[in-house]
Amino acid sequence: MADEYKISWANLKYIEESLSNLSSSIDYVNSRVDQVDDNVKIVYNEVEKLANEFREYVEMQSLANRKAEAKMNLSAIRDKLKDNFGHYDIVRRTATGILQANDLAIVKSSMLSHVTEKQMIETPNYWLTPCLVALSAWINDDKALAERALAEGIRRNDEKTSLFFGLICRRIGRESSSLKWFARYLEAQDEEKLDRKAVIVLDAFASGLLGNDTENFVYQQIQEWMSNLEAKPGFTEKQLDNWKNAINSKRVPLQKGLYPYLEKYSNTWDNLKDVLEGANLNNDLYEYFKKVFEQKEETKKLKVELDKILDSLVTEFDEEELPLKREEQFEELVVKYNGSESRANAQMALEKSVYDDYRDFMQLLTDASMNPEESKSSVATQKFATALSRNNIVTAFNDVVAQNRMNVPYEIEINVDTFNDKTQDGEDEEEILDRFEKLVEQEKQTELSKVKLSIFEQFCLYGGGVILLYGIIKSFADKSFALITIILGIGSIVYHITAKQKIKKLIDKINNAYAQKLESGKQIIRATIAEIVDFRVEFSERDVESKKVLDFFEQIKPEEYIRRLTNAERKII
Repeated sequence: MADEYKISWANLKYIEESLSNLSSSIDYVNSRVDQVDDNVKIVYNEVEKLANEFREYVEMQSLANRKAEAKMNLSAIRDKLKDNFGHYDIVRRTATGILQANDLAIVKSSMLSHVTEKQMIETPNYWLTPCLVALSAWINDDKALAERALAEGIRRNDEKTSLFFGLICRRIGRESSSLKWFARYLEAQDEEKLDRKAVIVLDAFASGLLGNDTENFVYQQIQEWMSNLEAKPGFTEKQLDNWKNAINSKRVPLQKGLYPYLEKYSNTWDNLKDVLEGANLNNDLYEYFKKVFEQKEETKKLKVELDKILDSLVTEFDEEELPLKREEQFEELVVKYNGSESRANAQMALEKSVYDDYRDFMQLLTDASMNPEESKSSVATQKFATALSRNNIVTAFNDVVAQNRMNVPYEIEINVDTFNDKTQDGEDEEEILDRFEKLVEQEKQTELSKVKLSIFEQFCLYGGGVILLYGIIKSFADKSFALITIILGIGSIVYHITAKQKIKKLIDKINNAYAQKLESGKQIIRATIAEIVDFRVEFSERDVESKKVLDFFEQIKPEEYIRRLTNAERKII
């Protein structure tokens, strides 16, 4: 039996050592696997790094190739522009030269005729060429030639020809003719899509830079635009909404701390704050429009803008050239951004959004009246736009006032701790205070009802007395046992008395707390009601100021704000 035990023990020890060796081998293999895994990660990272460098190289080379291609494209596009439209550029330079030469009066009129007639022969179909012939004939007092050339210019491009001669006439002080040309130009415009040039022309008209519109050429066109727009379904409603939004944008947030108790103790405060801001808007709006019409008008900057339009009109590219010019601009941006087409496209889109700024006429009036800085409108245009929009402003303002009045709460909440009540104007102050007092008393009684001796504490008085009496009786038989009983009885009675004293202190504390709550609550309620009264008074005073706005617009007439500019800064041909 002993031998079997020895063999078994030896076998087990051998197996244990073998398993230990196997475990060590497995650990070694694991460490080698981890090492291989780390090496694989290093190789992977290096490969990824090389791949990134390769992609960067490919992208950089691709951009470089695209930049080189853009330079070649630019050369081809410019050659094409020169071949197809080079004569247009000559005409544009000639136009600029004629304007400058005429201002300086240093070129013979015969030379002007020769140059323009030569351009007419060499540049067919371009609208600016007959305009220059007409201008030259006008300078030479050749009425027949001027009229024929004008007719051809109008045939080729009525809109640009009208704007060109409107600007020329304004430049030389021919106000009546200028107005007729501008009226013709505006007639060709879409009242739903006015561009920056039309806006500046209207600005100049309102400022009086185009003279006195005694025959209502421009004013009639404006009235026609307004009639056309108002006849479109839903347009009037949309325009009124625009005006309401514009009016409400002039709201000023109410200063904090004006009504501290209402802010803190009324759930209605947000509503009260909103309607009071709306009521304050009445005087703010009156002061705003009053300031608009008290401003002094400055036309110097606007004259420069008009001259810029004339310069751009005779230098900008024609519609036929635009596709090639856009291609040229795109390729230039590709070169600028080192071959990046995405950046070039983004810049093209940005520049297009800047220049393609179109608005309908009524929106133009709203922007000029309420946001002159953003719309870049002159003081005169702001006045004219406000006067012209008088009816829309009054209607929208009445709607804003009516809506604000509808939002005024009939009753105002008072929320003090657990007390929630409401009042219309504070006349029921005593009733509210009485209800508050009853609530506080009810809460106090509920709290007091929870403060009482437990059954054990109540038992201690009677139980302790019985134990004490039992101890006294027992003392005659067994004094040692009686002493313990007497002490236990006295302790129970003392425990009861102590608990009762604690209850009394707690009751006093509750009474004092609710007395303080009642007193401070009444003060808060009285102060809140006082602010409710003040709010009603202030709202009424601010609300009635809406009449100031309406009375102000009763006196406004659009035609009063188109003034005549008497000082001409250029010589008259």
